[in-house]
Amino acid sequence: MGFLPEYGEKVPGYDVRVLNEREARAAAAILFVGAFIGLTNGVMLQTAVFSKYFISFFTLDFLIRILNPRYAPSLILGRFFVQNQTPEYVGAMQKRFAWGLGFIIAVPMFYYLVISFEPNPLKVLVCLICMFLLFFESAFSICIGCKMFNLFMKEKATHCPGGVCEIRVKDDVQKFNPLQKIILIFTTIAVIWGTYAYFTELKDRTIFVKKMKELFMSDEALEQMQYEQDMAEFEEEEF
Repeated sequence: MGFLPEYGEKVPGYDVRVLNEREARAAAAILFVGAFIGLTNGVMLQTAVFSKYFISFFTLDFLIRILNPRYAPSLILGRFFVQNQTPEYVGAMQKRFAWGLGFIIAVPMFYYLVISFEPNPLKVLVCLICMFLLFFESAFSICIGCKMFNLFMKEKATHCPGGVCEIRVKDDVQKFNPLQKIILIFTTIAVIWGTYAYFTELKDRTIFVKKMKELFMSDEALEQMQYEQDMAEFEEEEF
């Protein structure tokens, strides 16, 4: 067979070509780990060496995904880890659409972090969005790009992960009773407040918080901070 056969696999019992969602989730988890390592290297060690290699791999991987996912390195690696699990088939076209969006995100990251190294807060935000999408797919089997497929395509997606594309009634085990709803609300508030407190109330007690603050500061603010540090060191030497 050629490198560009019909997209997806033909599986008996499915009216459209499909892909194995278990492989996709495993691949998303692998890429998320790579992105996380790149982010922590940049923040903690202030080096982009790992990120340059990872983004190059990420861009090439997603290009291959939208051409022929059979040969995408991350999907092959994901298959290795889940080869003994029962496949979960999902529609191939919405996955291709989602991976196309991933490739669109990857191209500017590749240019600004590999070809012409110009990191700034906006580019870091794009990386965080990419990590967010990878995390949701790997942890919750929620393909946000697949959901966007229905907004742009006339033909609606079928065979989505977890059967969310098909109309069905939730089982009792999937519903929330009043107490569970209250716990969910308070848990969400606690997570949001905790995140806010970490980045604000802890000030610069951790290297991570300090680097994140510096990353999002303007040049003028960085110069002012450096001036204050120099003055403080000068005063210490004087006394």
